[in-house]
Amino acid sequence: MKPDNYRIILEYDGTSFSGWQYQNPLTPTIQGEIMRVLQVIAKKRVVVTGSSRTDAGVHSRGLVANFHLPVRIRPDSLQLAMNALLPETIRVTSCERAEPRFNARFGARSKTYEYCIYTGKFVSPFDCRWMTHIPQPLHVRNMKRALRHFKGSRDYSSFTSDTENKNRVRTITRIRLKKRGDTLILSVTGPAFLRYMVRNIAGTLIDVGRGRISPADIPQIFAARDRRRAGRTAPARGLTLMRVDY
Repeated sequence: MKPDNYRIILEYDGTSFSGWQYQNPLTPTIQGEIMRVLQVIAKKRVVVTGSSRTDAGVHSRGLVANFHLPVRIRPDSLQLAMNALLPETIRVTSCERAEPRFNARFGARSKTYEYCIYTGKFVSPFDCRWMTHIPQPLHVRNMKRALRHFKGSRDYSSFTSDTENKNRVRTITRIRLKKRGDTLILSVTGPAFLRYMVRNIAGTLIDVGRGRISPADIPQIFAARDRRRAGRTAPARGLTLMRVDY
């Protein structure tokens, strides 16, 4: 009998983790924690595939993962067992059997990230892990004007620290900026993203809001294909993977 393929959705506070991808037994990662608890349940090592490789400090409300489990167990029982063994900062919010060929990484059609910016005088200690604090007013209208330059297919060489020999053309199908009081939420959707791409877009938009970059400068930043031309990389704590669509 072939092992069942399980599909799970994960929420986690990434503050204390070195990202999604397993590195070594002494480095705390999300993938490492999932593999650890599955080894306890299955009594053998289980390979786990994630839809995204979130960076250190980045959070999730909707990362999808799959694995083939060599023991038969009901999805609801597996979810309860995993949550009982995982740290409180990681939760399996959904668990179901998937088609044998389902792959969380290669089957993903689009991903949506949100970047949260707070512009008030201080951030509550209950919120500080989830947003970047910019304690000054930002020119939101100019930030929204800049958004149109990011939509569609572009060479994102100026907005990534990924390897030089990697194809850097990426497509953003939707990008929005919402204002709720002193909070700004940048939402970005696309099929795939480069390393630090969303955080570099957020950092550039923050510089637009501060008046350091004009919305009209964005096309020239893209054309330069030079990481030094765009804004700083925004801190990881403001970024959350919201959902993955298949």
